[in-house]
Formats: sequence, C-alpha cells, structure tokens
Amino acid sequence: MEQTQVASPDTAQNQEAYEEKNVHEIYQKIASHFSSTRYKPWPIVEQFLKELAPGSVGLDVGCGNGKYLPVNPDVFIVASDRSENLARIAVKHQPHSAIVADILNLPHPNSFFDFTISIAVIHHLSTSDRRVRAIREILRTVKPATANASGGKALIYVWALEQKDSRRGWDKGDQQDVMVPWVMKNNPSKDGSSEQSTVFHRYYHLYEETELERDIRMAGGFVLESGYEKDNWWAIATRFDQGI
Repeated sequence: MEQTQVASPDTAQNQEAYEEKNVHEIYQKIASHFSSTRYKPWPIVEQFLKELAPGSVGLDVGCGNGKYLPVNPDVFIVASDRSENLARIAVKHQPHSAIVADILNLPHPNSFFDFTISIAVIHHLSTSDRRVRAIREILRTVKPATANASGGKALIYVWALEQKDSRRGWDKGDQQDVMVPWVMKNNPSKDGSSEQSTVFHRYYHLYEETELERDIRMAGGFVLESGYEKDNWWAIATRFDQGI
C-alpha cells in the first residue's frame, strides 16, 4: 500500500511549516516531471468547462501545469498555483494568465467570477479547519446566487479514501492523513551507470464519502452536484448572497 501514516500538526505555525515542507517544496522540486505526466483532462472537469457560457471568466485555483486552460477557448481563466515553477509552465497557455497565489489568501475580488475549478488541491491542506477555509476562499470569489440569478459555480476535486480497486488500495477505515511517494528517475550518470530514482513524499488528506459535501456546507456553500470519479470525490457548489 502506497502510504506512510502521519499525524496532523497541532498549531497554525506548525501547519504552515508542515505544508511548506511536505507539499510546496516538493512541487517546486518535481514541477517539470509532474507536468510531463499531466496532460489529459479528467472527463467531468472537461464537461464542466465546455458547458460554460461563452465569455465566462473564471479561476483555476491550484492549476498545476495549466492543462485545463485550453479546454474551452470561449472562456478566460485566471490560473494560480502555490508553486512558482508550475505557474511558469501554466502561463504558456495564452491568452490565459497564471500567477503565484496561496489558496488561503487569493488575490481576487469578492463575488466577481462566473466559475472556479480547484482540482486535487484541497487535500494537501493539513487540517479540517484549513481545508474548510480554502473552500470558503474559493466560494468567496464566485458570483452569489440570488432570487433572480443562479450565481457562479465552483468545481472541487479531492482524492478519495475509497480506492480499493486502485493500485494504492486504500479503503474505508484506513488512515486518512498519509504521505504519498512521487518517484522521479534521475538522468544516467556520465560513467554510464544505471538510472537512480529520487523519492519525494507529499502530504494528502484522503476524503471519505460525504466529507467534501460537509466541508462545503461548513464553508457556507451549497452543493449542486457531487460524485465519484477515478479515485476522486468531486462536487459542484455555489453560494447565496450572505456576505461571505
């Protein structure tokens, strides 16, 4: 089973330092290799983006290499990632923009965007409180629903605990806070010796069934749709005009 069990850090300062070491620094180091493995849009994310009205403006929070930016040429996306190295790759997807930003403190106005996607990001935050805060921050950026308008929508994906049919083998009852290895092969040495591998470990919180919907409600959101796709839980959420 591909995991090392971990305990969540106990203070805000420790949580930030823990995520810096076990998430942010890792993605800085593996950015190029990670990007080379991320090129095919997930079906539900692709469908969500293609169904948006022409001219829609939205966010991709935790965009990675920006693989979702070209999916719908009729919308404009402001992408962001905590990793500067990944943002530099994403910015190549013109005319969209890409910036470095922290999901807990997004540099965007309230109630402005038509949509937001955040794919496989929330699960890297090390406590329930920080994950709910991140969702609240995402919801803050979208237009609220009113009596006369449906409002903006946010699509959020997280890794599932229930993956018994995957190579990882996790399932209900297993530890939810884990370290997941990323294996990166190094170039052969000059003397022709065989390739060596470097293993990096990234922190994940594995979401159990209904946990994502609960976190969205705690963040002040309303779940429109939700489901399971390829070892991930996903949900589409909106918010009402209640001053988030």
